[in-house]
Amino acid sequence: MTQNNRDGDIHDAAERVTGVMMQYYEMCTRELWFVAHDIDIDRGNRHVMRGTRVDKTSYAENSESILIDGTIAPDLLDDGRIVEVKPSSDSSGGRLQLLYYLWYFKHKLGIETTGVLAAPRERTRETVELTPDAEKQVETALHGIREIITQDSPPAFEEKPYCGSCAYRDFCQI
Repeated sequence: MTQNNRDGDIHDAAERVTGVMMQYYEMCTRELWFVAHDIDIDRGNRHVMRGTRVDKTSYAENSESILIDGTIAPDLLDDGRIVEVKPSSDSSGGRLQLLYYLWYFKHKLGIETTGVLAAPRERTRETVELTPDAEKQVETALHGIREIITQDSPPAFEEKPYCGSCAYRDFCQI
C-alpha cells in the first residue's frame, strides 16, 4: 500500500463508494451518476427484478443481508470468502464490484480474503483474488467514480448493448 496523498484520497473516496457504484462505473457512468444523485430506478423493471430474484433465491439459506460500515453489501459470506451473485457470468461490472469488496476488506477492515463470482443459473463459480493489478484497477475506479459523481450533470449518453434492458433508459431519452 502506497503512503502518499493519492492513497489518502483513495481511502476518502472509498468512504462513499458502494459496490453497486463500482458495478455501474464499469457498465455505464451515466447510470453511476444517477445513483450517486439519488435518482432511483424503476424497481418494477423486469431486469431489476430478475437480478434481485437471483440474489434472493440462489442462496436462500445464506441470504441474510450483510451491510458493512454502512457502505458495502456483499451478497453473502461463505467459508470466509465473499460471494457476489449475478444473473450472468458475463459481468465485468460484477467482477469489479467483487474486487472492490476484497479491496475494502483488506484496506479498510484489515482482512485479506478471496471472493467468488457466482452465476447460479449458469452453474458457474469463479474464484477471484485481489492481485496487485486488481488493486490498481479498483483504485483507478475509485478516482474515476469520484470524478463522475462530483459533476453537476450526468456524463453524455453512450449507446451500450444493454441499454434496452436498463431501468434508467427513460432518463437517457430525455
